[in-house]
Amino acid sequence: MNARNYPQRRVERIAVLVSVGRHPVSGMPRYSRNDALALELGRTLAGRHQARLDVLHAGDPADPALAEYLALGAHEVGVLSCTPADDAARMLAERVRGYDLVLTGTRAEGAHDSGMLPYRVAAALGVPIVGGAVDIDVDEAAGAAVVRQFLPKGLRRRVQTALPAVIAVHPLANAQPRYAYARLRAGTIKRQGATPVSADEAAAWTVGAVERKPVRLAAAEKRSGHARMLSATTTESRGGNVVIEGSSVEKAQVILAYLREHQLIDY
Repeated sequence: MNARNYPQRRVERIAVLVSVGRHPVSGMPRYSRNDALALELGRTLAGRHQARLDVLHAGDPADPALAEYLALGAHEVGVLSCTPADDAARMLAERVRGYDLVLTGTRAEGAHDSGMLPYRVAAALGVPIVGGAVDIDVDEAAGAAVVRQFLPKGLRRRVQTALPAVIAVHPLANAQPRYAYARLRAGTIKRQGATPVSADEAAAWTVGAVERKPVRLAAAEKRSGHARMLSATTTESRGGNVVIEGSSVEKAQVILAYLREHQLIDY
């Protein structure tokens, strides 16, 4: 779409939606690294265009991990009280309605996060969304956001979208968040009033602790004990097929035949 089709629009309000992440080793709550990148890009844009920046979270206002966003540059984190049974996306969408730009991370850092929140917020607001952003700028004369978007194999492309818009920031974004303890002490966590919205599908889900780990598919060992002892002291080829030629359907059939041969599937 050509930039001249967009009306002129000045960026006045930017919102950054943040979540609570988890440390990959200890599992302790902490700030989300991806959301921290979105916050840093939002701070840069707000300073460049003299815009107001609001940092918002839907969840527990008492969560200690939220204070880390203060140390990363947020003057205040507004928290919408939200339980697991509430629809956080719809609550956030109503809160950021009227903002020129909404930034989020690509996905949260929990075990089963779907990465759908940016898309649901954009759908509720009826605005366009751009995913995989590594750099963001605003062309106020064109009334559009200019986004450099991440593509696989090191490729990048620039896309342009009309404002208002929702932009999901990629984990490899061009930003370097800096932690400052003095900013943590100066900032505040503020509870904001919001009407809880029940999730339509909440009753269909049950959340609980993991009881068993997933079983990795592995072909049963059919060699004798003597052959297995020899393989421990020598390097040998385990065989297998390398399928290069053929269509995707033919390659899938080879994989399916292997799984059936070793009784890893029963259909």
